[in-house]
Amino acid sequence: MGLNKLIVVIIGALMIVSCDTAESKKGRFLLKGNVKLQDGDIQGAITFYEEALKLDEEFADAYYNRGLAYIRLANFPKAIGDFSKAFEIQPTNYDALYQRAISHLDFGENYRALGDAEILIKVLPQDNRGYFIQGLTYTELSEYDKALGAFSQAISLAPDNSDLLVNRATIYYYQGNYESAQDDLSTAKTLNEKEPNIYNLASLLAFESNDYDQALELVEKAISINLNQPYYYNNRGLYRLFSGDLDRGLEDINYSLSQDNNNAFALRNKGLYHYFKGEFVQALRYLQEASAKNENIPLIAEYMDKVRNEM
Repeated sequence: MGLNKLIVVIIGALMIVSCDTAESKKGRFLLKGNVKLQDGDIQGAITFYEEALKLDEEFADAYYNRGLAYIRLANFPKAIGDFSKAFEIQPTNYDALYQRAISHLDFGENYRALGDAEILIKVLPQDNRGYFIQGLTYTELSEYDKALGAFSQAISLAPDNSDLLVNRATIYYYQGNYESAQDDLSTAKTLNEKEPNIYNLASLLAFESNDYDQALELVEKAISINLNQPYYYNNRGLYRLFSGDLDRGLEDINYSLSQDNNNAFALRNKGLYHYFKGEFVQALRYLQEASAKNENIPLIAEYMDKVRNEM
C-alpha cells in the first residue's frame, strides 16, 4: 500500500515538472523571439513565436508579438489574423485591438479600422487611441472635418502627445489653415524637438509661401533625423524642382517611388519634372496617373491645364 502511494506521488511530481517545463519553454521561446524582433531578424522572431505556439495554441502573447513581426514585413492579412486571435483569447487585450485597427488601415480596410476604433472608444473612453485611429482613417478617406474633430478629441485626452498635434496640423494644412497648422507644430516642437514630421510639415508650409530655401532647410532637418522615410525625399525633390535643380530633384523623386510606387504625390512630382523639362506627353501621363489615385492633390489640376495648353 505504501509502495503504491509512493508511485502515485512520483507520477504526480513528474506531471508537475513536465507542466512547468512546457510553461517555461514557451516563455523562453517568446523572449527569444522578442530579442530577434528587436535585432531586426523578423523571420527568426516568427520562428520562435511559432515554437511557443506549438506548446500552447492559446498563447495570446505569442500571437500578439507575431502580429507585430508581420507588420514589420508589411504582411497585414497575417498580422490582422494574429491580433484577432490574441483578442479572441484575451478580450481585454486592447493593445491587440489597437494594432489590428492600425493593420486594417495600412491594408486599406478603412471601415474595419473605424469599427475597431469605435470599440476602443466605447470600452476605453479616456484612451486617445480610438480617436487617433478615427483621425487617421478619416484623413485617408479625405473627410477632413471628421479627422479634425477626432484628432482634437484625442489631444484633449493627451495634450502632451506631439504625434497627435502633428496629425492635427496636417489636417489644418490640407484645409489651407496654415496659421493653425503652424501653431500646432510650434507646440509639438516644444514637446519633442526630435520629431522629424514636425520639420517635414513645416517645410510644406514654407513651400506654400514660395520660400524654397527654407523648405529645403526644414526637410533636410527631417531627413537628418530619419534617413529612411521616402516621403521626405519626395518633398525634397519637389522643392529642388521649383528651385531649378531638376536632375537632383528627379533623383529624390525616383528614390521615393522605388520605396513606394503607388505614392500619388511622387507620381505628381515626376509629372512636374517632365513639365519643367518640356516633355509634355510624359508629364501628362504621370499627372493623370497621380490624379487617378487622388484627384485632390494640390498642383495636379493646375499643371494638367498647363500641359494641355503646351501640347
